[in-house]
Amino acid sequence: MPLEMNYNPPPIAQAPLVPGRARVLVADEDRELVQSADRIFKQSGYESEICDSGDAVLMALKQRGADAIVIGLQLPGMGGLELLQQVKQRRPDVPMILLGVDPNPGTAMAAMRHGAFDYIAKPFTDDELSAVVRRALDMSLLQRENRQLRQQLDMASVAAGFVAESSASKNILSIVRRVAPSRSTVLIEGESGTGKELVARMVHYWGQRAEGPFVAINCKAFADGVMESELFGHEKGSFTGAIAARAGCFERASGGTLFLDEIAETGPDFQAKLLRVLEDGEVLRVGGTKPRKVDVRIVTATNRVLRKEVAANRFRGDLYFRLNVIPIRIPALRERPDDILPLARHFLEFYSSEAGRPITLSPEAERTLCTYSWPGNVRELENVIERAVVMSGAEQLTSEAFALDHSAAEPLEVDDLGQNVNGNGHESVQQGTLQDCLDRAAAVRIKSALESAKGNRALAAHDLGVDRTTLYRLMKRLGLGQ
Repeated sequence: MPLEMNYNPPPIAQAPLVPGRARVLVADEDRELVQSADRIFKQSGYESEICDSGDAVLMALKQRGADAIVIGLQLPGMGGLELLQQVKQRRPDVPMILLGVDPNPGTAMAAMRHGAFDYIAKPFTDDELSAVVRRALDMSLLQRENRQLRQQLDMASVAAGFVAESSASKNILSIVRRVAPSRSTVLIEGESGTGKELVARMVHYWGQRAEGPFVAINCKAFADGVMESELFGHEKGSFTGAIAARAGCFERASGGTLFLDEIAETGPDFQAKLLRVLEDGEVLRVGGTKPRKVDVRIVTATNRVLRKEVAANRFRGDLYFRLNVIPIRIPALRERPDDILPLARHFLEFYSSEAGRPITLSPEAERTLCTYSWPGNVRELENVIERAVVMSGAEQLTSEAFALDHSAAEPLEVDDLGQNVNGNGHESVQQGTLQDCLDRAAAVRIKSALESAKGNRALAAHDLGVDRTTLYRLMKRLGLGQ
């Protein structure tokens, strides 16, 4: 597995199953049986939800999750086996118990082959159903604990193999080791692709909360209203579609770490509510009246300079100071060139091993990698190496295997006298009028933003801090194409 700044972690394990809080979905064509099962589960201390169809089961699983599912083989519409396959595609970790009228062992074996945890032939006793569900929940708990342990071991392996040859990267490791044992909030700043989530995970797993949950959420992926429900939770009936109460990320991360990525993308209303949570240590679910205590360490990240966002009145200053207790800045890859070749060789070793053939870098290829500006940072470097290994049949990669566009991505570099030192000409940035100099700098910055956004002009405009109309106008004036 590739390590360092572009580590792709395993899925975040759900919070461990707590006795008395397990959630069971039940659906069967026999309404009386369903109500009886619902009563059994609630008497056992579980949270039970009755679903009237296979589609309802899938919707409940998507919106509110489940620890186990009990379904009949003869469900109306989508049959039990079809539903079993649908659930296994979406959530293979959720054990499913099938109910049927055929006592033939062959039917049970067929259900198990399709992925069922168990099959119970009707009629059955309350004790039989309760015992099977308890075994399923015990297995689910064990699997989650194993996943959490593997995740911690994977993270320990990643940290141990962290490719940090440059002094800047070594300094990051040193900072993380010092701050991880504390409870202080951490703000991670860095360009996209530099590995902010990896650093956040290292803060968690090197700290005293490593056995607690690590919950990560991308603030950019949600509108403000949805974001509030996602983080703080909601009560039943608090809005259309809230058919059951749901704990938010703060509650699910209690005892562990909550990682809020792209924190600069949140709106003022959400920022005010987040500040209140940080000050009081309590969350109020949407539609709720009683605050709930939470014990969470907050780690945030952004690809913007948050101090500048505060100066531009796009981010609350009081929230910024709450989040910026421990600042960690991850330099762009172009700022730590000593890491480029070690990273490239590391990724090459991994992907050539996957390809089943030894592959090396030619001296020319190494020079090419070192002179490229890497606007996509470590993520782009890994992608370039992976693509070269897949597309090239040679045992040694040359610069042509990378297909890098230096003209579009290379930033303007100047020496102390203002001379262009990129090696692609001797034009001085002092040549021409002031507007000429500004236009050249603007063109370089716009190209870099478009490269980072993979051609998505809306994202590039957002990164540049202008609206799309302004970006289109600048591109047209600077001859950057439409």
